[in-house]
Amino acid sequence: MSKNVGGIDRLARYAIGMTLIAMTLTGFIGAWGWVGLVPLLTAVFGTCPLYSLLGIRTCKVN
Repeated sequence: MSKNVGGIDRLARYAIGMTLIAMTLTGFIGAWGWVGLVPLLTAVFGTCPLYSLLGIRTCKVN
């Protein structure tokens, strides 16, 4: 898969993913907070399957 997640988008995904996971680990929210792994992993790999299906790219064209 080619990269389709840009810099600001990746930063937002890291923040959202880490926040949800931290809130789950501290008991502030329930187990559903583990869904934070999804934005975290898409940020790490720089690709989002949903973006691919919809034809969206937030990164610069190579």
